[in-house]
Amino acid sequence: MMKKTNGWRRGTMALLLAAVMGLTACASGGGDKGEGGEGGPVKLKIMWQGPDARHQAMLKTQEVYTGLNPSITFSPEYMAWDDYWKKLPTLAASHTLPDVLHMDGAFIHEYATRGTLEDLSGIDLTGVIDDKTLENLKIDGKLYGIPISRNAQGVAFNREALEAAGIELPKKDWTWDEYFDFARNAREKLPEGVYPIGDTTTWDHYVYYQASYGKGPIIQDSGKTFNLDKELFMKFYGIYDEFRKNKIVPPADMGSAFKENDPQADPMASGKVMTRGASVGSVSALELLMPGKVDVVNMPTGPSGGGWAQPTIFLSVTTDSKHKEEAKAFIKWFVTDKAAGETYGLNFGIPISNDIYAALEPNLQPKDKIGKKLYDTALDKAMPFMPAAAGWSEWVDGYKKTMDAVMYGQKSIEEAYEEIAKSGNAIAKKLSEE
Repeated sequence: MMKKTNGWRRGTMALLLAAVMGLTACASGGGDKGEGGEGGPVKLKIMWQGPDARHQAMLKTQEVYTGLNPSITFSPEYMAWDDYWKKLPTLAASHTLPDVLHMDGAFIHEYATRGTLEDLSGIDLTGVIDDKTLENLKIDGKLYGIPISRNAQGVAFNREALEAAGIELPKKDWTWDEYFDFARNAREKLPEGVYPIGDTTTWDHYVYYQASYGKGPIIQDSGKTFNLDKELFMKFYGIYDEFRKNKIVPPADMGSAFKENDPQADPMASGKVMTRGASVGSVSALELLMPGKVDVVNMPTGPSGGGWAQPTIFLSVTTDSKHKEEAKAFIKWFVTDKAAGETYGLNFGIPISNDIYAALEPNLQPKDKIGKKLYDTALDKAMPFMPAAAGWSEWVDGYKKTMDAVMYGQKSIEEAYEEIAKSGNAIAKKLSEE
């Protein structure tokens, strides 16, 4: 159910990052060399990823800032997700990263621990971001990115189709047992070729099942401890094995062909699956594909909670920057100032600042409101976000490859556990010895 990351190859990116950063000697900084003397003009290099609407909003926001601070101008660079994360390792290796950098929860730990990001703990965000959220975002006690927006993981469902079939709708704070029972019961009322839930082969779906039962994250202690609970692993994937046999989840070839938020290939938008995992941003996109049909609920819960709700998009200052103070000042303005928030709107998700959100609220569209509903629904039971630590990208890819083999009937669940555990323990041992 968790957001899939098939569009980019984390393992390849991580290996490239490690290789080029290890082989390349220090080079010149990322700031504009010709500017930025004492009291003089400064041109901040800034880089981000995303769709075109985000690009245009970011450019306008920078124009607003320059209007307020004429001595600060920008040299922007922006691109799509895949291209962005492929380019960053090379820039990091050559020490030509920009002053201000868009970071994501999936990668910030890796870049922070490799010494490419500045500690931003000194930026005063009193009244903007609560202390608990900031503490949860720190890496080894330091804050390497200022969160722009709120995010959460939940379950989107086709309310219209479920109601038409006479199926009881998912309810807030449902348990994992209730989730699985929902799937079994819905199977009896749905037509052939339509499925209540999707299959799963990614680690980030299973880890929240394990954590919700009090067994903690799989990857702990900055990657130096591996913690895969065999009993829960066998139970979880045993249920999905039952579901494959009873056609409660789509067949393997259909599931592998799904592409989230694609009008024809999205599991829900295509009408093939009644539910799917969704984040704040992805459920907004889904609402555009299925206007008025989508509703949301939090991820299934266990005794320790369920799912997550916290920021995953950040602005960071790089250690390459020659204009660190100016970069920090811009970032603080970006996340706290109403003029900034009204300019970039919801292009990064729900703004982290309540004041900015309140200013935007009167003009929100249904796609925006459902994203906020997902966040609010997930919040009270949410556990911390659990990304993979630095050095674990290849394991993440291997986990999916192994569980794909289980889905296709090429491996047993026991064999998969042994393979995944062996690989994980080896990585943890290696990292603990470094």
